[in-house]
Amino acid sequence: MPTLTVQNLPATVPVPTGSTLLAALQTAGYDWMHACGAKGRCTTCRIILVSGADALTPLTAAELRYRAANRLQENERLTCQTRLLEGAVTGRVPEATKLPHMQYLNE
Repeated sequence: MPTLTVQNLPATVPVPTGSTLLAALQTAGYDWMHACGAKGRCTTCRIILVSGADALTPLTAAELRYRAANRLQENERLTCQTRLLEGAVTGRVPEATKLPHMQYLNE
């Protein structure tokens, strides 16, 4: 099964076929910022990609819109929109979207 590793949590979670990265994180018990309710209307659920970007689904219309507006960087994806096709992906929680009650590694 494909996996998502978040370096600064640290966490490695299975990503079931058809599941978004956000849904996989929540199913595994991790709290992840998503202010719009996972509808692709904000960028609070973004993840900084470290490796494995080629294993992800193509950018969605929402992600393309945020890229065009410079609100989503080339190395970022929205976890509520992105699905992992195969293999593994590694990412990090951006400083701006870290939740105060979660413990993150300072790497």
